[in-house]
Amino acid sequence: MKQWDITALGEILMDCVSLPSANQSKMTLEANPGGAPANLLAQAALLGHSTAFVGKAGKDAFGDLLANTLQKANIDHRGLVRGSQPTTLAMVSLDASGDRSFAFYRNQTADVTLTKEEVLPQLLEGCRIFHFGSVSLSAEPARSTTLWAAEEAAKYGAVVSYDPNYRPLLWQSQAEALEQMHRGLALAALVKVSEEELALLSGKTDLKEGLEELCRRYPNVALMTATLGGEGCACLRPADGLYLRLPAFKVDCVDTTGSGDSCWGAFLSRLLEENAQADPNALSAAALEKMLRFACAAGGLTATAHGAIPALKGRQEIEALMG
Repeated sequence: MKQWDITALGEILMDCVSLPSANQSKMTLEANPGGAPANLLAQAALLGHSTAFVGKAGKDAFGDLLANTLQKANIDHRGLVRGSQPTTLAMVSLDASGDRSFAFYRNQTADVTLTKEEVLPQLLEGCRIFHFGSVSLSAEPARSTTLWAAEEAAKYGAVVSYDPNYRPLLWQSQAEALEQMHRGLALAALVKVSEEELALLSGKTDLKEGLEELCRRYPNVALMTATLGGEGCACLRPADGLYLRLPAFKVDCVDTTGSGDSCWGAFLSRLLEENAQADPNALSAAALEKMLRFACAAGGLTATAHGAIPALKGRQEIEALMG
């Protein structure tokens, strides 16, 4: 019997968003809890699913806030290790449309130093879906820990989900990033990728061709979904070649931070509700399309407020947007 619907391993950090200020001689920052794996779990928990987090934060005020955030979000946070290193900070700048640019304070900060010995085995053994992203692959020892954890969870029957989340500033070079991001693809059955990351990883500029190329290279992938920002999403199910392209919902966008994580967290939640084994091949095309619409609505709503976890919406609001 699995205790958790989703266990996610990876970065947990503070998103420090620069806000408009009338005084141009200073900058106002709003610090919000974030980190892609934590964002995804918070969305799934908000939709009623049991979730567990594995990662590391500092023994500082930021770490205290993050631990408290996980607890308030009903995420099992026994896997959150508190280290002597500082908590990671992401400095987020927004343009007029809410799109982001990043700078990171992540040189040997807490999330990078997670080791295998610090991971609670039961969190890998007792989950139905295990999720991770490529940010955790950008430095050791977190890189080795993450790949090991994904393999361990799969041994115990978890379906592995992966987000090749590319942040150029976290890598020594694009070549290094591609090498490590592809290692994650080799382990996953469910993949969420942005349009830019899809082009980078596949070498294809055409959306469908990019999805087909990565599914051809990685036969372990059962479903690959591309999030397209304001253009919606697309997915490919390689077992039968089903390709779906869905438009985005119209929302007033102020901050896209966490929208992709919300989208994927909502999708994984609906997948588990439709199929206990999280097997996309067991779904009809109509069911899969409905789940993707739900996911797009969740991601769109997250963009209507600042921050990631604070901006997440529940099932009633998501379904209302869907009409």
